[in-house]
Amino acid sequence: MPLHDWSRLDAGIFHDFHNGWLIELRNALNNGLLPADYYALTEQHAGRFIADVLTLHAPHNGTAPLPEVGSGGTALAEAPPKVRRKLTVSSSRERRRTLAIRHVSGHRLVAVIEVVSPANKDRSRHAQGLADKIESALRVGIHVLLADRFRPGQHDPQGIHGIVWERFDDEPFELPTGESLTLAAYDADREPVAYLEHPSFGCPLPDMPLFLHPERYISAPLEATYQTAFRGVPKNYQRVLEAVPE
Repeated sequence: MPLHDWSRLDAGIFHDFHNGWLIELRNALNNGLLPADYYALTEQHAGRFIADVLTLHAPHNGTAPLPEVGSGGTALAEAPPKVRRKLTVSSSRERRRTLAIRHVSGHRLVAVIEVVSPANKDRSRHAQGLADKIESALRVGIHVLLADRFRPGQHDPQGIHGIVWERFDDEPFELPTGESLTLAAYDADREPVAYLEHPSFGCPLPDMPLFLHPERYISAPLEATYQTAFRGVPKNYQRVLEAVPE
């Protein structure tokens, strides 16, 4: 199924789809993709996310070793993610729903999936707030998968990933010429590593790595779950999204 331009519709229509897509991702992850000791839940956050994420991460008070993935997942050293771009750091420096991946040992938060919505880009404080959330997660060792399928605007000229990456790297991030969308899988190691794809409208979504540990990841089925969620969109809105621009 080709990737749709949701800016053709009211933001509320995408909000409904956004919730449905997260549910389909949750279902896929909990039905065999995640190792046995992990589970996914949609969770709602409000207020200062730095405080929220530290509270969610607190069962081990940050002192216990990372949970082992065991035999599940793919070893990074054996099979690096097949993405077009990989970024490493060259130098250091509202209510919304998130899909949270937790480990059964103390229900520790290990990863989150963030799907960008129009509301994340309509004001500078909203774009910066989402970047704050992702930065705070990465800094306490929580991996992030970011799906930014809306064109950059005045508040995120290089997309949401561009805002996030400037928090870690002195080298400015620039989108490839002619490509405006970004999927970013962040490996929250001592210095984060970003694995990037830049999908295009009219093309299928690639699957992306979802890290559970700095050395292991699973493949998140973005395209298959997108298709399933899209089937629940009212037909009149499907027709608007599938219409060929004149």
